[in-house]
Amino acid sequence: MAEQKTKPTAQSVDAFLENVEDEKVKADCFELVRIMEKVTGYKAKMWGPAIVGFGQYHYKYDSGHEGDACLVGFSPRKLQLSLYVMPGFADNSTLLDKLGKHKAAKGCLYIKKLSDIDQSVLEQLIRQSVDYLRNKYPERP
Repeated sequence: MAEQKTKPTAQSVDAFLENVEDEKVKADCFELVRIMEKVTGYKAKMWGPAIVGFGQYHYKYDSGHEGDACLVGFSPRKLQLSLYVMPGFADNSTLLDKLGKHKAAKGCLYIKKLSDIDQSVLEQLIRQSVDYLRNKYPERP
């Protein structure tokens, strides 16, 4: 089986975020760290070269493919912030309707800036995502 590409690294989250060129995006990233740490109870950790992740779970699909991933996370991309807070088939439609200006697809939520969304709704989405993943993939002993 191929080795998983996106995994935890020793890279500094602060150093990564300090390299974000747009000051407004950088400020939003540091605020996302604060929000996600508060809601998940996990410290930020780099996953691969460009994802800031919180917590971890081990998944195994019916196909036999398995690996580890962060419970929630985000990445500052060129055109928007990619938030990884919508796992699998969890029904987020009610919350998404209340979130504000965003795009959603395949487990990702895309926003231009934090001021475009209701942060309390984002916190609910994060909580729901963590609960869903913890239920679907219980921690191993």
